[in-house]
Amino acid sequence: MKVAVGTQPEAVEIEEGTVINFWLPTTTATKNHLPPLVFLHGFGFNGILTWQFQIPAFSRSHSVYVPDLLFFGGSFTQNPRRSPAFMAECLAKGLRKLGVERGCTVVGFSYGGIVAFKMAEMFPEMVRAVVVTGSGMEFTRSVSRSGLERLGYGSWAECLVPDTVEGMQKLLEIAAYKQLPLPARVVKDAWEVSLDLYPLCKCAI
Repeated sequence: MKVAVGTQPEAVEIEEGTVINFWLPTTTATKNHLPPLVFLHGFGFNGILTWQFQIPAFSRSHSVYVPDLLFFGGSFTQNPRRSPAFMAECLAKGLRKLGVERGCTVVGFSYGGIVAFKMAEMFPEMVRAVVVTGSGMEFTRSVSRSGLERLGYGSWAECLVPDTVEGMQKLLEIAAYKQLPLPARVVKDAWEVSLDLYPLCKCAI
């Protein structure tokens, strides 16, 4: 069994053809009745890569659950639905199977923040609080359209799943608040590594 930053994966079947991979702490600390924490990653990475520093810190005092969102990491679905609402439903079902019924705090980054807000809207008894960074409350068609126009793209797949090194460079420039002078070789390496991941990511858009 693969272990990373003090966690181990657990595949939870949500429905036939849909599996959510959760990263769970390998050891259980005294929780002091603090609420469970659910960490939701953004587009392009999985739960471990996004929250590798937060998991050890918070698992000392909280029950921590770190899912890979659909089409990232070990999570997948054959269901044709593609929406934050479907993602929220899958996470709620998975958390219930892991024993989380109510009162958790959901922490979301980027796309994970949109899913966190949707979980709070759809399952208020389960979600007691939401902590979000780098995200809007909801990704409507008008928000999507204005965002694409502002960035100069025709689709989010074109923006988030670059087909060239130049596209990766532009994506890194958009994603960073402070521009880092990355060498061209580093950008090329990042793009080459992403080639294994991004064909799956296209399914999530």
